[in-house]
Amino acid sequence: MSMWTLVPLLLLANVPPDGAAQLKKVDGLMPELRRMATAPAVVREVKRQNARRVSLESIRQWDEEWRATPALTPLKRQLLGSPCARTLERHRAQLGRKVAEAFVMDNQGALVGATRRTSDYWQGDEPKWRESFNGGRGGELREKPFFDESSQSYVVQVSLPVKDGARVIGALTVSISLLEL
Repeated sequence: MSMWTLVPLLLLANVPPDGAAQLKKVDGLMPELRRMATAPAVVREVKRQNARRVSLESIRQWDEEWRATPALTPLKRQLLGSPCARTLERHRAQLGRKVAEAFVMDNQGALVGATRRTSDYWQGDEPKWRESFNGGRGGELREKPFFDESSQSYVVQVSLPVKDGARVIGALTVSISLLEL
């Protein structure tokens, strides 16, 4: 057996045996996750970033720079210390270790705030943003469980729209640790 065949088997050994029960527990967290998406500081910071009207070209350039270095750059430091990130961290602390990470994106999929460094800055090309922003119509997405490199845990990512009243202005993604449910 090759090393590459063995690695997934070893990782799967840590997945909770009763996946259905774990996913039901995720359902129980949805009211709190929806509160995170409507927190006034989250809405305010997404509106503020959207008002800046940053070009997609600039966002993609920042994304390249973000992915190019694991170092804590000024942009990463700014997003991890933003009012949005502090609000997410308060919600995460209330939920305990169940939340591996949480991050908020603007109307283009660029990060507004995060509880930990994400693997990339621009999420606009990923289902978590596309389906929860949904062209400004909003939607909820619960992805299949997977091993998340950035949080180093088995998670289910839940993505929700961030709304200003009835208008969708961004999205929230929360990684729920299956081993902590």
